Amino acid sequence: MKILLFSSLYPSAVRPIHGIFVETRLRELLKTGQVEAKVVAPVPWFPSTAKRFGEYAQFAATPRQEQRNGLEVHHPRYLLLPKVGMNLAPYTMALGALSTVKRLQREGFDFDLIDAHYYYPDGVAAGLLAKWLGKPFFVTARGTDLNLIPEYPFPRKLILQTAAQASGSIGVCKALMDTLEELGAEPGKLHTLRNGVDLERFVPEPRDVARARLGLNTQGPYLLSVGHLIERKGHHIAIEALASLPGVTLLIAGSGPEEGALKALANRLGVVDRVHWAGVVPQTELKWWYSAADALTLCSSREGWANVLLEAMACGTPVIATNIWGTPEVVSTPTAGVLMQQRDAISLRKGWTDLMNSAPFRSDTRLHAEKFSWADTTSGQLNNFSKALEAISKEPLWKPSS
Repeated sequence: MKILLFSSLYPSAVRPIHGIFVETRLRELLKTGQVEAKVVAPVPWFPSTAKRFGEYAQFAATPRQEQRNGLEVHHPRYLLLPKVGMNLAPYTMALGALSTVKRLQREGFDFDLIDAHYYYPDGVAAGLLAKWLGKPFFVTARGTDLNLIPEYPFPRKLILQTAAQASGSIGVCKALMDTLEELGAEPGKLHTLRNGVDLERFVPEPRDVARARLGLNTQGPYLLSVGHLIERKGHHIAIEALASLPGVTLLIAGSGPEEGALKALANRLGVVDRVHWAGVVPQTELKWWYSAADALTLCSSREGWANVLLEAMACGTPVIATNIWGTPEVVSTPTAGVLMQQRDAISLRKGWTDLMNSAPFRSDTRLHAEKFSWADTTSGQLNNFSKALEAISKEPLWKPSS
């Protein structure tokens, strides 16, 4: 089976952890030996690589083609216009990628189906490509694409049209597929395939060894917050809670546009000496930060299925997380951690206190994570893809006119 993975959520040499969960799912699928794949990961066109342009400069610096973990990855450009960009993005993304996809076909990679990730604009663009090229496709929803974007009428219309056209839609949590069904999608074409966790990469390391390796005080206690430094991830809530958690040090792993504001907040609240900024941490090094922490917190306002929760648990570290979307499907037992009552500093402080008063054994937290291997998701993908291709093979070569 030959698959073309299509998504703007895919790592590159310039943004190595961007969309890492999409790459991980594909990597697990390839391990079966039943699939060949190439990746088309569009990026917005931008004329300058000057660092002052921030993320836009990274778009410009992204290579047109690269090899990642033995996979061929292509990054065609598409036009993302200000103001009207949201409505036009699926069309410009599809048009921008079309020549690259056709070239891959000419070079011998005549794929069987398109595996698209993120419903809007990526999934809608994949639907256009599938229509132009006569290929089946699946779209995986991952969070904001269904719990925020459908609030806008035109994108919602395109999302539903795409869901009707697709061979199937996949949600990384049941809540996302429930939402798509409520919007009007056909229930029989909706599938939940949760993200797994790499149980070989994320393993518990001795806490004192991890802290020493990272140059941290071996005594602790430490609360860890991982993610892009934007409001949605809620790092500011963790900093606010720190003011009422004496003796606790907050570790923040990530970078982003809110870094300056977060540092100013820590200074204003008088906790600047108890916040440790780790910057961007490679996936291969994250296990040391998870293992060093007494707990991970995720104060997001929106998450489909947050990989960091399972990664922390796989390292034996329980979590404190906002009670949203797919998170209750992950934090489902006391050994996993606790859910916050509200998305605020008071609830985080209570979650920390409750967790520390009844902390689970690290081995039990690891056992909880082991329930979320990639095996079920991988077999689910193969089953869905195979059924779609089988159904197409049984379609008549011609249809009688009515």
